[in-house]
Amino acid sequence: MKPVVESSRIVETVCWRRGEHAAAGRAVPEEAAVALTYDGSTHAVMMATPADLEDFAIGFSLTEGVVGSPAEIETIEVVEEDAGIELRMRLAEPGATALAARRRFLAGPVGCGLCGIESLNEALRPVPTVDGGAAVSYHTILGALAGLRGGQPLHRETHAVHAAAFWRRDGEMVAVREDVGRHNALDKLAGALATEGVPTADGFILMTSRVSVELVQKAAMIGVSMLVAVSAPTALAIRIAEAAGMTIAAVARDDGFEVFSHPDRVIGAKVGDAVR
Repeated sequence: MKPVVESSRIVETVCWRRGEHAAAGRAVPEEAAVALTYDGSTHAVMMATPADLEDFAIGFSLTEGVVGSPAEIETIEVVEEDAGIELRMRLAEPGATALAARRRFLAGPVGCGLCGIESLNEALRPVPTVDGGAAVSYHTILGALAGLRGGQPLHRETHAVHAAAFWRRDGEMVAVREDVGRHNALDKLAGALATEGVPTADGFILMTSRVSVELVQKAAMIGVSMLVAVSAPTALAIRIAEAAGMTIAAVARDDGFEVFSHPDRVIGAKVGDAVR
């Protein structure tokens, strides 16, 4: 049986409200096993929303350090198998040889972006420093929070997926991607930005999730200097962001947010008025 590749489907439910029940229907997101393979070998299997899969392939390859640019991926083929979907990539040299020398396997359910790695050193791998980066207005961040709602069609339909979006410092939303997994949403966004050649130092990423260490690692790998999220960061995520030079603004609501690391990138209505 081939996997279902739609992003969502309607299911029948029994809805209870105020002590009474009736037959109803609800849209729920689809979830599929997606294998990322390089030169014929499986590198990772993730449970993901089966949409924007080429973006996912490119973004995962970048944020996990498999390649340094999309140009190092010669071909991408999306293949539907009985058990799921394969993203078959062919790498250019010398990347193919380098990957074979440091092969690792991952098994990634949606709640855990680090499952299956082989050592503690891999879990806390060094991340690039993201010194510099655009200063962003407090009001731009609040505007992004309000504007993101319009860019989440799958969430409006199902109320069950995460989103990752990139905003320029001038308040323009460049791209948004959705997935049942927050790490997958970020990988898909990374792929979209790389494909379009978007300069990631010119803005920030907004996510509808908490900030875990793997999100900081992935954002740093693509040169993002500011990560904004609706929920709180973990203590380890803050420490890694501090070391990488990344700004974390989290617990973001319509009326404000909290800055947990490198606060100087967030400015007030006038340049130089830091938000405290």
